[in-house]
Formats: sequence, C-alpha cells, structure tokens
Amino acid sequence: MELSSIDKPELIAKIVGLLEAEVSGLKAAALQTYAAATGEENKAENKYDTRALEASYLAGAQAKRVKETEASLGVFRTIKPKTFSNASSIESTAIVELDLDGKSLYVFVVPSRGSLTIDYRGNKIQVITPQSPLGEALLGLKIGDVARVDKTNKQLEYEVIAIA
Repeated sequence: MELSSIDKPELIAKIVGLLEAEVSGLKAAALQTYAAATGEENKAENKYDTRALEASYLAGAQAKRVKETEASLGVFRTIKPKTFSNASSIESTAIVELDLDGKSLYVFVVPSRGSLTIDYRGNKIQVITPQSPLGEALLGLKIGDVARVDKTNKQLEYEVIAIA
C-alpha cells in the first residue's frame, strides 16, 4: 500500500464511526446493568447476598468506560492531521509503514484510543498511542531508523520504511 494514497480524514472518520458504535453499545450495557442493580430481582435475600452490590460495581465500571470512550471520540472529532514528508520525524498523526522480519505493518500514531485495528481499503492499520511501547519507540524516528521493542523476552526490531 502506498502511504501517500491514504486519506487521513477518511481514516479518522472510520475510527469515529467505530467509537460511536462502541459508545452506543457501552451505554446500552451500562443501562441494563444499572437496571439489574436496582431491580427487584436483585434485592438481597439475606445479609450474604451481594448480587445488587456486584451489579452496581459493574454498572459503575461500565459508566467509566463510556466516559473514557466518549473522551477518545472527542479527540478524534477534533484532531487535525499533520502532513509529513520523507524527511519528517514520527509524531502524532503520522501513518508509518514498518518492516518486521520482512513483513510490512502499518500504524497510525494518535493521542488517544490505541488498540484499534482499522480495515482501510483492504489493508490493516493498527492505531497506537505514543504511550504504547511501539509508539514510544517510534517517536522522533525517521525513514531508515529502527525501533526496538522488548516483548516477552525477545527484542522486536521495526524498521521505518515510510511516513505519511
């Protein structure tokens, strides 16, 4: 895949769509859990019955996840992608082609909500943050540099092939 052919606003729109769907699903789950926590069927039958308490903890955790995902959604709705050249250093909003043991990988470095994989025109692009091990190793590198990441007693070496 030629990195210059990637339309960053289109890629960001795909991420926004995924996050909107995630927020919707999380809200529905949180409402169901809240209803279960406060419902008659979870009323304690004795002093050892903790179903309602457990459901309320779960509802609280789900509400927190909704807020975190909404915050990430806000970041992507306002993010301004930068333009990079072959001489640029990697920073936020860079799309980077990497070589790992002869295999090409594509990553999109963004300030929030890593761990997404986007299918973009038949290619997989991994969304990473600068706080992730790979994101941290890539920051400031240029084409031809190698990012080294320790993973499970093995050092992985990612060569920077292209930046867009």
